Amino acid sequence: MSESTTRQERFAHGLEVLRKVDGEAGQRVIDSLTDVSPELGHQIVAWGFGEIYARPELAPRDRQLVTLGMLTALGGCEPQLEVHVNAALNVGLTPEQIVEALLHSAGYCGFPKALNATFAAKKVFAERGLLPVGQQPAPDATSA
Repeated sequence: MSESTTRQERFAHGLEVLRKVDGEAGQRVIDSLTDVSPELGHQIVAWGFGEIYARPELAPRDRQLVTLGMLTALGGCEPQLEVHVNAALNVGLTPEQIVEALLHSAGYCGFPKALNATFAAKKVFAERGLLPVGQQPAPDATSA
């Protein structure tokens, strides 16, 4: 976006990116801020998604892998991990890839943080009917 775009245009662009990446889970986060900090919701959409997530240098799936790793490392971010596990699924990561990324984080973040992140992912997988992981039909490579 150019510097001459309006505040509303940045928000509209960010909302489009948010919906593609986070879907309903992201919209619920923004909606939950309307009565306490609508400006935070605006900044998440306009800046976080309209400026950062929209950058072309990383694919959405790669951004989600980075985000999952950082939220795991931070710890205490399980609600945000749930949103971003949903987003990771929305942008093409499989449950197996998500679980592998969280397993990989154990070596860098420690088992407690990896466990908390994995349990957040498990909750999302259960909500989306994706358990048990590893026993889902493989995507058809010819339809991609």
